[in-house]
This record gives sequence, C-alpha cells and structure tokens, in this order.
Amino acid sequence: MAKIENPSCCDCATQNCKHKDRTYPTFCLTTNLSQADLTWSLEKYEEDRNHEVMVASAEVEYEGYCKWTRVEEIMQFARKINATRIGIANCIGLSSEARIFARILRANDFEPFAVSCKVAGKAKSSLGIPSECEKIGASMCNPILQARLLNEAKTELNVLIGLCVGHDSLFYKYSEAYVTTLITKDRITGNNPAAALYTAHSYYCKKFNLDKDL
Repeated sequence: MAKIENPSCCDCATQNCKHKDRTYPTFCLTTNLSQADLTWSLEKYEEDRNHEVMVASAEVEYEGYCKWTRVEEIMQFARKINATRIGIANCIGLSSEARIFARILRANDFEPFAVSCKVAGKAKSSLGIPSECEKIGASMCNPILQARLLNEAKTELNVLIGLCVGHDSLFYKYSEAYVTTLITKDRITGNNPAAALYTAHSYYCKKFNLDKDL
C-alpha cells in the first residue's frame, strides 16, 4: 500500500478523542487543532437554532440508543425542535416509501408536505444535460425546485428520501429548513450503501480496486 501523504481521522485506529485513554497519533486533528478553528466552531453552535438542534440531537441519540428506528428518531427530533410541518424531498422511484412515511407522520400529529424530484417535468436535454442520459428517463430531477417549493411551504424540517448523488447536494444547499436523511439511494444494494463497505474486503474488493487484506 502506498504511503498516505496527508493522513486524517479515517487513518486513526485509537479513537482517543472519544475514549481519552490511549495515545494520540502524531497526525491527530485534535492535537494539531488551532484554537481559532475550535473557537469558530463553538461560536457557530450559538447562532440561529444551532444550539437547540445540537441539544435535541444529543437527546435523541441518548434516549433512543439502539431502541428507535430512524423513522422514530426523526419524529422525536422534530418534536424536540417544535417542527410539525415536515417537508419530504423524495425520488419519484421511492414514491411508495414517501407515502408510507407521510402516513406515519400524519398518524403522529405531523403535517407532511412532499415534493417529488421530477416536479415541473422538464426534459434533461433542456438544461444541457447530454441527451443519452434521457435513455434511463426523459425528465430531469429538479432538487433546487424541490427545495424552493418546500421553502415556500414553510416546512420546519425537511426529510430527504432517496435523491440521487449530487441532486441531494443541491437540495441541501438550497433548503432553508434543516435537513435530515431517511433513505440514501443505492440501486444495487437495495438502498443500503453501507453494504458495499461491509463487503469491500471480499465480494467487492475487485470492484473497488482493493486488496483483500483491508
């Protein structure tokens, strides 16, 4: 294996920043952290509703640890930040999942409002996307419009369901409400992208150009 030129947290085996009972590696971001960066991050938690969100997140993690599903965690988090109008930004291919989630939300006194990725029905080629991309579907995904319509609907928390890689990035950028993800799309693994990581040392090692001895 080639030498890693700029090691970071993924190259650390101690997790000392969590347990504080082992020696830090020389490249540790914690021990090499500038005071300015630390101060900046801590100050940001006092802006807008960031502190409220951090407290709510920690409470949900603690209270539901190994007990609540992701769906339950999202609802509990929403309650803690007093969010009742829940936006759903879903891939049209996961419309069934979005409908089920909306039913669950309504049954638990939330008000869901969903916008599908194909909203407006514009052809991909109309935006300059290569025409061959229309072979798997003519209409373009429109994550920026999804975000705008949810902004206009005054949603208080947006939940992402299966947007494509990159489309999700644009949605995160333009959403005015905080965003959490319920489903991450992976067409090969049945929307379980971690499965590719769990098999990277075996079935998928050649696919990822890796050695088996990870």
